Amino acid sequence: MADGSVAGVVSLQGRVSAEEWQARVDLAALYRLVALYGWDDMVYTHISARIPGTDHNFLINPYGMSFDEITASSLVKIDLDGNILQETPYFINPAGFTIHSAIHAAREDAHYVMHLHSDAGVAVAAQKEGLLPLTQHSLVVMPRLTYHDYEGIALNLDERERLVASLGSKTLMLLRNHGTLSVGSTAADCWVGMYYLERSCTMQVMAMSAGRDNVLIAPQASQDEVKAQTARGIGGALAWPSSLRKLDRESPGYDA
Repeated sequence: MADGSVAGVVSLQGRVSAEEWQARVDLAALYRLVALYGWDDMVYTHISARIPGTDHNFLINPYGMSFDEITASSLVKIDLDGNILQETPYFINPAGFTIHSAIHAAREDAHYVMHLHSDAGVAVAAQKEGLLPLTQHSLVVMPRLTYHDYEGIALNLDERERLVASLGSKTLMLLRNHGTLSVGSTAADCWVGMYYLERSCTMQVMAMSAGRDNVLIAPQASQDEVKAQTARGIGGALAWPSSLRKLDRESPGYDA
C-alpha cells in the first residue's frame, strides 16, 4: 500500500493484554533487526515469542510478509497444536511451527526462539568441523553451541523430539546444512546470542578463505578463560536498548 501499511492488519494495541503487547513489540523488533542486518531469507525463516500468562501460546510471523514490514499487530498467535487464536488474513509457515512449537513446549526458558538461513550461518553449518575457535566471538559462542543433523525441510512433526534432544540445555545451535538458531529468556538475550553466532560464522568464512592450514586456532587456555569470563552472560540487556534506538532511526513502525 502507498503508506507502507500491510493490507488486512488491524492494530491490536489496547485489545490484548499489556504482557502480550510487549511480547509483540519485542518480537516485531527482532524481525526488523534481522532484516536490517541482512540476515532474512525473503519470507522463509521465523522468530517466535511465548505469550506470558498463557499455556505456551506463542507468536510467529504471518507467512508471506517480509521481515522489514512486520509489526506488533501483524504477528499471529497460535497454540502448541498450531491452531490460530486470532482473526488474521494470514497463515503460518508449517516448518516454523515444527521447530518453534518443539522448543517452546520443551524449554521453560525459551521465551524467544530465532531461526535463520544467513549465507555465513548456512556455510558454517555445512562445514564438517562446524564452528572453530578462531575468534573472540566464536570463543564466546562455543560453550553455548550445539548441533542438529539435517533431516530435510522441517515438516515432519516427529523431528521435534530429536531437535529438542539436540538442543539440550544450550541456547545456540547450528542446524547442519540448514542454518542457525538462538533461544533466549528475553528478546535481548535471543538477539545478542544470534548476533554473536552470526558474526562468528561470517568471520570464520572470511578467515577460511586463506585455507584450513593457514588459520590460527585460539589456545586452549584462552578458550577456557573466555568461557569463564562470559559464564554469566554476554550482555543482552546492555545492547538491546541501543538496538531499539537503531530501529527507531532506520526501520520505524515495528511497534504499531
